[in-house]
Amino acid sequence: MDDLVERIRQVRLQVAEAATRSGRSADDVTIIAVTKTVPVERIALAYELGLKVFGENRVQEARSKMAALQYPLIRWHLIGHLQTNKVARAVESFDLIHSVDSIHLAQALEHSAAARGRTVAVLLQVNVSGEASKEGVNLAELPALAEEALRLPHVQVQGLMTIAPYTTEPEEVRPVFRRLRKARDELRERFPSDSWDALSMGMTNDFAVAIEEGATMVRIGRALFGERSTAQ
Repeated sequence: MDDLVERIRQVRLQVAEAATRSGRSADDVTIIAVTKTVPVERIALAYELGLKVFGENRVQEARSKMAALQYPLIRWHLIGHLQTNKVARAVESFDLIHSVDSIHLAQALEHSAAARGRTVAVLLQVNVSGEASKEGVNLAELPALAEEALRLPHVQVQGLMTIAPYTTEPEEVRPVFRRLRKARDELRERFPSDSWDALSMGMTNDFAVAIEEGATMVRIGRALFGERSTAQ
């Protein structure tokens, strides 16, 4: 427990310092605790220590944890790639889906949400760096995806998400975060009646730089829970 207490304290401190440097409050930045392979007991402890938003990469793993951790204030975000055959379960389970990267996926979410009489909150995933290993729509195709997604009555677009290239030098990926913010600002001008407040960017290695560039959500796993287990 002492280890997790200190890890959470350090992450919150770094978030607050980065927010101050960007002229914002720490309250403007949501820490999403990434819990892939993290056991439910440790997630429960993190919740008791004040973390309330948890991010999962896979629908099935997340649903088993949700069943075990039915706390009143807990929120679950899907941060990994979503296959269309998992859409129905994702709509039923998550408070926010970060990884909408095609019109086809947006339409599948619309169909599933409409069938359930609900609205699904999403972010559009953008592959800013152009890495072949990364999911996401490219910047040139983003306006068309945004326009189509905004037409869907049961899909609520709240902003953008990106995954920067892995690096041990955070300054190297600052341009990626800056470009996503610029893309968001351009969409805000083009579609002013819609909310574009959310920018999900930054992970353990680079979240401070992401916050300085405008991140409102940072996805942090290793800095909170240590190295990921490979046993699961």
